Parts: sequence; structure tokens; C-alpha cells
Amino acid sequence: MVELNLQHFAHAAPIPAQERKPLGACLVDRGLITKAQLDEALFLQSWQQAPLGEILVAEGWVNRQDVLNALSEQTGLQIADLDSLPPPSNLCRIKPVDFWLAHNVIPWRQLGPILLVCTARPDLFPDVQTELEDTGYTIIPVLAVADQIDDAIARVFSTPLAEAAEARVDLDQSCRSWTPRSRVGPAVALAGLMTLFAAFPMTGFAVLVAAAVISLILFLCLRLAGLLNYIWHHRTRRSKTPPPSPPLALPCVSIMVPLYKEREIAGALIRRLRRLTYPKALLDVILVLEETDEVTRSTLAQAHLPSWIRTVEVPALNGLTTKPRAMNFALDFCRGDILGVWDAEDAPQPDQIERVVRHFARTDEDVVCLQGVLDYYNPRTNWRSRCFTIEYNSWFRVILQGIARLGLVVPLGGTTFFFRRDKLLELGGWDAHNVTEDADLGVRLSRAGYRTEMVDTATFEEANFRAWPWVRQRSRWLKGFMVTYLVHMRSPLRLLSDLGPWRFLGLQAFFLGTVGQFVLAPVLWLFWLTTFGLPSPLDPILSGAGLTALFGLFLLAEAVNTLVGVIAVSARERRFLLAWVPTMPLYFPLGVLAAYKALWELLLDPFFWDKTQHGQASEEGLPH
Repeated sequence: MVELNLQHFAHAAPIPAQERKPLGACLVDRGLITKAQLDEALFLQSWQQAPLGEILVAEGWVNRQDVLNALSEQTGLQIADLDSLPPPSNLCRIKPVDFWLAHNVIPWRQLGPILLVCTARPDLFPDVQTELEDTGYTIIPVLAVADQIDDAIARVFSTPLAEAAEARVDLDQSCRSWTPRSRVGPAVALAGLMTLFAAFPMTGFAVLVAAAVISLILFLCLRLAGLLNYIWHHRTRRSKTPPPSPPLALPCVSIMVPLYKEREIAGALIRRLRRLTYPKALLDVILVLEETDEVTRSTLAQAHLPSWIRTVEVPALNGLTTKPRAMNFALDFCRGDILGVWDAEDAPQPDQIERVVRHFARTDEDVVCLQGVLDYYNPRTNWRSRCFTIEYNSWFRVILQGIARLGLVVPLGGTTFFFRRDKLLELGGWDAHNVTEDADLGVRLSRAGYRTEMVDTATFEEANFRAWPWVRQRSRWLKGFMVTYLVHMRSPLRLLSDLGPWRFLGLQAFFLGTVGQFVLAPVLWLFWLTTFGLPSPLDPILSGAGLTALFGLFLLAEAVNTLVGVIAVSARERRFLLAWVPTMPLYFPLGVLAAYKALWELLLDPFFWDKTQHGQASEEGLPH
């Protein structure tokens, strides 16, 4: 029976393009849509770069099987069921996987000299036939759903795609070469340094004090530069009228949402995504799952996913289950010209994608990434969540705005950033082994001569308000900053050449300042013993003038931090946090524990991903 059906596939006569009935007419004649619905869909298609069938499916008037059946009637092509009869792997080797992914086609069956190739877009198939002429087969198209084709490609090429996902980034800009043996040298060097400090304690302590002060000055200068630029921009922008946005034929936008053991968050995530106002026919949301993650798979199995949301399962390989590896695998299956990333607990503003598309349309070509603002919907949970919200508002709403306008390296925020997809592919995606793949990507795009700008939109997340989960999350970030810095400083002169002096200095200020502030904080805490007249190891190192200068530096740093915090939460919806800004110095000491946890893992397990559990807080603060 199967062979008879296949012969029927091979001998079916396709209808010439000039004789085909319009797809919409086929659906109307079948009674699946009304003439009014077809007119509405055609109007939508006039300003959306989407096939008519996708628009009809997105509006909920038909399903994809209806469209496929109508395509079969329109074109005279047969329909293949890739789930019941998957393509043989040996047949797929006639072309590399990149070819099948680029065209969203897959060879299905061979009948002598005839090769049946599945496609969801028969209108684009002539190009595929042309490129397959060198295979020696007579190419005949058959129809299949695009998602089925993607699933078939993922199954057939699972191992090479998974291997490629782990090694997309060039080795000289990746940390994947850090084997246990390669970490022996740095560990021995660190042990030797500690021994030297123990043998010459005053000299060692003086070095630590100098390093702590330098890191404080570096980070202070970075924050001060960002703050001053932010203030200047807000003073001048009121007098400038922004240019009108050009008319747009809206592009398709892909959004990746990596999920891992998300029992609590999956249902809420679907509800939040439904609030998006971007045309659903142009929205390609991919929930990225690990093959071994039964928790999330079973949770999603109980949810009804709309047509514009699909799942991609990442094969297990070599025991590595990091977020960047998963995104690298899913990157090949994205269909949009613009690609964004959200986290499982994210609640983006409903019009976020429209803002991103407009910004990309009017910005320069060298701007390949837009970073949105990250905020929190549960600042009232407790004191730690209030401080976390102040911290993030200070960074994303003030400092990062100024840094981006200064043209410095922008360490991306891990979520709510949007890329021109072709440029992301050019950069090699993410470093699959780096636990702050976002910051690393921000450095790599700057090294390649591209820029990141901030986009005026916000995504709301769940603030980590419990002490030990906060430490675990912060330790992952700090470890990733250490890894990223060490990777890119392998060749300092080359990095200086790639970035230029200004951005090179900004990179030093961010990474050394951020890590140094936590790792060396206990050294600076000793200053307060002297301040209160108690004996301190600083006494033989710092003179009276030195102590006065250090005291002034501390006051300036705290004044800048306080001013940034006040500006960041001065908006009406965050004004209740103003009273908590002075308590921020009490919030950061726990980060010292996170820093030393990060140092320990850097030596023993640099690729360990300490996952943050979400879904623990109320969403009552979520804007509507």
C-alpha cells in the first residue's frame, strides 16, 4: 500500500503556476473561510511580509492542515506525512544540513531516478529544484507542514547540529578549550601568589589595597560617565524632534525562549506571550527545550500553544545543558529577519516588538543589536526585591543608556535583546560554554565593529528575593564575567586593536570593576575600623592623607550610587522605592560570598550552570 501511494506521488501532475486557482479562492470554495475574511487577510498581507496561509492561521480562521489541503488542491501536489513516514537519513546526505535548513525542505523518498522533496512553500520551490540539479535526480515536490520539516531535519541531523551548537564561536574567542588540565596552571599560579602574600604579608596586603582602590575608581568612572551622558541626553533631547518613522513592510520576528525544568512558569509564560500586539502571522516564538527535560515537556503538553508558538528540542550530547548551547541549536530553525531572546519568567510590554522593528528601521546598519530595559514586577515582595529593583533600574535605565550612547562595549542583559539575525549568524551565535553568554556576545559584536543601542521598551521579570538563590544567581554572573574577561584578554594587544583605546578602557572598567568590587570588598571594609578609631591592617600602609583620600573616594562613590538610584526610581510607578535607596550599601555585601563561590567554581567547574528557580513571587506588580 505504501509503495502504491509513493508511485501515485511520483506520477501526480502538478498544475502549472499560470493555471492555478488562488489559494484564498480554494479556501472559500471549501467553505473554510468567508469572502469577508479573505478580503481582510488580503488587506493584512498588503503590509505584512507573510504568506496568506500564515495570516489566516494566525487569525484563527483555519488551521495549517486546512491550508495544506488547499495548497494541494491549488498546485496538484500530494501531501506527505513525515511523522508516519520519516525521511531516511542516508537520502538527506546528498546536501549539507545548511541547505535543507535554509530552504525549509527535506528529501522524503527516492523512486528510481525520482526524488520526492517535501516543502511547505511550493511558490519558492523552483529555486530548490535549480540547486538540486547537480544531484542527478528528477526533483518532484510534495507538500508538508513547515514544523514537520523542521522536526525531520532535527531528527536526521541531531548529532552534527548538537555538535555545531557547542562550537559555533571561534576557538580563540571561546572558553571551551578550558579543560581540567588547562586549569592546573592558573590554579598553581594562584596558589603561588597566595603563598607569596603569606610570606610578605604587608607587601601582599598593600597590593590588595591598591587593586581594590583601582577597581573602585574604574567602576566609579564608568558609572559617572554613564550618568553624565544620561543627564546630558535628557537635557538636550526635549529640544529635538525625533524624525518620523518610515513606512514599513513589517518583517518576521523570531523570539527564542529557553526553558529548563520550568514547571511553575510555563503556563504564565503562554499567557504573557498572548498579550503581544505584533501581527501573529509575523511572529515566530520558539520554546527551546532540552531533550531530557521531562518536567517542562509534560507541563507544555497540558498547554494549548497558539499557531505562532512552537517548540524545538535540543538533543543531549556530552552532558552540556547550558542556555547558550540550546539557543545555538535553535538558531538554525529561526525564520525571522530579527531575532530576540526572552527568559522563562519574562513579561515583555505588549508593543515591544513594534518598538524594536521601528528602531531597527531608522538606525544605522552597524547597529546590529538592540537591548531593552529589564525591570521587576515584584519589587514589594521584601527588602531584597526592592533593592534588586533599584539595582536593575539604576543599571538599565540610567548607566547603560549613557554607556551605549558613548559607544562603549555594552554587556548584554541575557534577555530582551534583539539581533539582526544574519549578523548574529556571522558572529557565530553564543559561546555554548560561557555562563554569561550575553556579556560575552556584547564584547564580540563590539570587536567585530558593530554597535548596540538601547531601545525604549521594558521587560518585567521576577526579582530573586531569597538570600541563597540570590547568591547562586549572582555567583553565576560573576563567574561568567571572570570567564569572559579572561577569554578576551588572552591577547590584550589584539583586543586593543579590535576595540580601540576608549572601548578597551571601558571594557576594563566594567569587568575589573564589577568583579573587583565584590572580590576585594573585604579589604576595603577594613577601612571602617580606622574610621571608628580601631586598630586596622591599613594603619601601616596608609598615611593620614591616604586615609582622607580614601574616605573622600568612598563618599564620592556612594554619592554617585545614591544619585543614580534616585534618578532610576523617580518615575511615578517606582517612586515608592526612593526611601530604600539609602539602604543599598547593606544589599551588596552578600555578593562577596557569591564572588568567592564564583572563584571556586572558576577553578573546579567553570561551565556549571547554577539555575535560578522562577515562579516564586506574585505577579501583582505586573503592568497591564
